[in-house]
Amino acid sequence: MRMLRFGRTEHEVPAVSFGTWSHGGPKVVGKEAVGWAGHDDELAVAALALAAERGIVHWDTADVYGDGHAEELIGRVWEQVPRERVFLATKIGWDPGPHGHQYHPTQIRERLERSLSLLRTERVDLYYFHRCEFGKDDVYLDDAVTVFRELRDEGKIGSIGLSDWDLYKLTRYASRIEPDVVQPYRNVVDDSYTSSGLRGWVEENDAGVAWFSPLKHGLLLGKYERPTTFDEGDMRNRIPGFRDQATLDHLRRCRERVTERFGDRTDQPVLMALLGALLADAPTACVLLGMRNRQQVEAAAALGDLLSPEEAEWVRALYRGSESD
Repeated sequence: MRMLRFGRTEHEVPAVSFGTWSHGGPKVVGKEAVGWAGHDDELAVAALALAAERGIVHWDTADVYGDGHAEELIGRVWEQVPRERVFLATKIGWDPGPHGHQYHPTQIRERLERSLSLLRTERVDLYYFHRCEFGKDDVYLDDAVTVFRELRDEGKIGSIGLSDWDLYKLTRYASRIEPDVVQPYRNVVDDSYTSSGLRGWVEENDAGVAWFSPLKHGLLLGKYERPTTFDEGDMRNRIPGFRDQATLDHLRRCRERVTERFGDRTDQPVLMALLGALLADAPTACVLLGMRNRQQVEAAAALGDLLSPEEAEWVRALYRGSESD
């Protein structure tokens, strides 16, 4: 596994890192599915342990993944894996809790203590603002940043991160929060990394980057032949592409073209292309790949190489439909 310097954190992390959103299992908030169906606790714990053996030693989670269940599963792994081997990240900022806002100072401290307890650790290496929502007129922003910095000074967190689906929001708030790491949504079809200004901010400030949903929740793999509906509580039911035959047909053709071009280089040509294209323009970036079993870990452990600029552009053009398929 290729290791990279994670920006100004000065830590080294693997180019393909471990995302645990799916370890929380299915979940519905209000009427909106926000979890993942098909989860198995024992398979997930075995996957985490194997990941450490294979060098995938940056693990990312959040307090709301299964209402702490994903954190709890990570805490179980220290019986097999030394805690100090893993660069561990978690988040706060989705659940408003009893204080009425997720970034109320008391909420931040209470949630971190809960996360530390579930994770069975005294410190997390990276603590994220899970999203850029700081109340009307950003009323909670300054106090929240102060608390994060206090927690860092107290040794309970190592570095500060900032995450969001909207890269324009990330760019706006990064200049005020000065995070060590940003965690944006990015894949080869949904990509505002440069146009949002975030790329320029990252390069100017030597920040680490962790892309989430680099496969668009598995849709880009091109393995779905027919429109698919997932079990209740699975967020993929909110993604129109899984139900659109034209999209699925296009992605299957992309899979065939990618396999033709890169199949002699690896036995995972589609994963290599989709991830390598993202990593090609960001030397301090990793991708967070969801892994739910040992087979997925073995596949991920062979990835992480960069594509050339020309190859990366070919992949992007193919999936966006501007390259003849």
